[in-house]
Amino acid sequence: MSGPPAGDPAQAVLVPHWLSSPDRLEVERAVQAALDGGPLHPVVAVHLGEVLTELHVAAAREVVWPAPTARVRRATGWSDDVVPVRLSAVELASVLSLPGLPTVAREALTGGRSA
Repeated sequence: MSGPPAGDPAQAVLVPHWLSSPDRLEVERAVQAALDGGPLHPVVAVHLGEVLTELHVAAAREVVWPAPTARVRRATGWSDDVVPVRLSAVELASVLSLPGLPTVAREALTGGRSA
């Protein structure tokens, strides 16, 4: 668990990014490859680790509390595999800075499914 962010409190706000199962898999692959692949700034590595944790928490949250997500999917017409992955601004920036992030995953994180 990280400590509270220094500076702008808005950086700590978690924004849901509604990602499909393939999108989550691509984000996870890119993040894991970056963590396994070479030297990263320690702060970036922490943020990327938190992204991996949130990807797993999002899947678990869907199993434990499926009703809220199901209501959003019904209202929007999204498929059954779309779940909210809650990321802070710095976590999102860390993921978007990865050169190995596939275009499809990048578009899912920056496109119309972010709250």
